[in-house]
Amino acid sequence: MDATPYAAGDVAWILTACALVLMMTIPGLALFYGGMVKRANVLATLMQALGAAGIVTVVWVIAGYSFAFGGGGTDVFGGFDRLMLSGLELDSVAAGLPEPVFILFQMTFAIITVAIIAGAAAERVSFKAWMIFTPIWLLIVYAPVAHWVWGEGFLYDAGVLDFAGGAVVHINSGVAGLILALKLGPRRGYPKDGQPPHNLVLTVIGAGLLWVGWFGFNGGSALGANALAAHAALVTQIAAATAALVWALAEWIQRGKPSVLGAASGAVAGLVGITPAAGFVEPYAVFIIGALASLACYFAVTLLKSKLKYDDSLDAFGLHGIGGFAGAVLTGVFAAEAIGGTAGAVEGNILLVWTQTWGALAAAAWCAIATFAILWIMERFMALRVDAEDEVTGLDVALHGESV
Repeated sequence: MDATPYAAGDVAWILTACALVLMMTIPGLALFYGGMVKRANVLATLMQALGAAGIVTVVWVIAGYSFAFGGGGTDVFGGFDRLMLSGLELDSVAAGLPEPVFILFQMTFAIITVAIIAGAAAERVSFKAWMIFTPIWLLIVYAPVAHWVWGEGFLYDAGVLDFAGGAVVHINSGVAGLILALKLGPRRGYPKDGQPPHNLVLTVIGAGLLWVGWFGFNGGSALGANALAAHAALVTQIAAATAALVWALAEWIQRGKPSVLGAASGAVAGLVGITPAAGFVEPYAVFIIGALASLACYFAVTLLKSKLKYDDSLDAFGLHGIGGFAGAVLTGVFAAEAIGGTAGAVEGNILLVWTQTWGALAAAAWCAIATFAILWIMERFMALRVDAEDEVTGLDVALHGESV
């Protein structure tokens, strides 16, 4: 048998990364979100993550992978040649890996992107509407943006740097979450009635699973068991720790006490912020990226949301949309040519900051317009939100006939 064009160690590491990224959704994100909602909505929140994992997997195989990474397309669209994974064989290769491994790895990214959106609509979105919205959004929004950035589309050609999904995952999910939250309207009683988390232990466990899984998220995006993967894992840890401390300190100064929820949210903000930069920046820059991403998300969650009075239930936009945008721009500031990026602004290339900024805005604009259009059309045929009685009863019993 001829020698394979890939190393066994690379395959083993990316398969491990697939498991880590999938763990970020189930149970990671599911528990992170589940602990923050009311007790009567915990199972419904978990079910949204489970539903996303199921339907994204099916749709990714049918058409999502082809739309994002298929051949024969354009700068804005991948193509149709991989529908139902047509042409996939045991010796098929993509990105220096067996293509089945690459398909699976990218699938786990698509799953968590969709699952993040649910946090903005928690405790009031209809499960039927959620399960119809998910596949449409995946094909119309996620897959094209993934192609633009990672499938050698127009943002890739323009030099936009997004190592592991600042725009593809976080800006996409955060902006979509904001549009969905605005369309649904606030939860009953918001913001007058307090909406305290019912179980912060679950939230911290979920945050911990996200933190660990992020090593596969960022480290796996090196697409090999190599020095770049190790570097991405190292800066991921630095960013998360720095951001958790900065958020806790900001609360301590502003409110007199650092909260457990704040520290967990800060860690996630740092993880989001470093995602686009993980393969391009030096360790010293990571402290700055982690701190600034944490502060940007902190003020988005504590000030912006209250000023604009939108109900982003679990801060999908505040953490992922704002954190993803901050990380994308800061990647332009600190990208180091010696690591894998182009010379950053601190080395004399201010154009990279502009490229990163307009690339992030392009992804955000398409996501906002397309998400609004999807929801507007769906409203013509169904209710996006549960009725008032079900919202009062709780979605666990009303939608799923179960309770914790």
